[in-house]
Amino acid sequence: MRAIWKGHIQFSLVTIPVRIYNAIDAGQSISFNLLSKENHNPVSYEKKDKVTGEPLKNEDIVKGYQYEPGQYVIIEPEDFEKVKLKSEKVIEIKGFVDASEVSASLFESPYYIGPDGDVAAKTYGLLAETLKQSNKFAVGTVVLRDRETPLLLSPHEKGIVMYRLRYPNEVRDINEVPLLKDVKADKDQLKLAKTLVDSMSIKFSDIEMKDNYTEKLREIIEAKIEGKEVVVVEEEAPKVVDIMTALKASIDAAKKKPMEKAKGDSARKEKEETTEKKKKTARKKAS
Repeated sequence: MRAIWKGHIQFSLVTIPVRIYNAIDAGQSISFNLLSKENHNPVSYEKKDKVTGEPLKNEDIVKGYQYEPGQYVIIEPEDFEKVKLKSEKVIEIKGFVDASEVSASLFESPYYIGPDGDVAAKTYGLLAETLKQSNKFAVGTVVLRDRETPLLLSPHEKGIVMYRLRYPNEVRDINEVPLLKDVKADKDQLKLAKTLVDSMSIKFSDIEMKDNYTEKLREIIEAKIEGKEVVVVEEEAPKVVDIMTALKASIDAAKKKPMEKAKGDSARKEKEETTEKKKKTARKKAS
């Protein structure tokens, strides 16, 4: 794995040399090229002046901020240099917070953080274990791509994950969502709903997380390459039924699944034992 950043984690008088790595495998995504419809030739991206229609080179383009309709202030490269922040090689920790205090809506991109060298490994490991046992997140800032970014450090298995965070003022208020009401839940419905949740409670690691869309897209691409016909099965929209009826039926279905699994496991075990007995008998006859 290749590091994309090298620097230090710093809090109080503690300094830990670290490296940052991309946690996301971009190679798993599917990308497309733009082609002309008639000849299937690659389409070039040409920058043009929207008013005159003249093509432009990179050196003919500047950055402008629109402060009024049609009115721009030009920001030169040297202006960006003036807002350069202090060291771009330090993850500055502002403090440690309870994990429950951080809203999931603030989380953005994840990165892995690893120690930079054998000497740093022990201090790094100490920080990871401290975060884990205290159930705390470290919150601070780092400069990535010339921009100061809020971040959060979280323990993960034997290491630490860094999440880039959104600024709180970038996240809209959930109360702006239409039709959110203070509805008092019916006691019987709530009891059944809790029973259903309990019957379906499993470990997160046991839930299959699969990108079905990309998988289906790959199948279509392969079929087209091989000249096969692409068949699409239309799915029916789920029917909306009375909530109490739906909850009771869901609970019954959830109860049946463990029984069906147990029966399946038992039948599979019995089949394996029968196969093994046949193999032993065959070996005895052969000898």
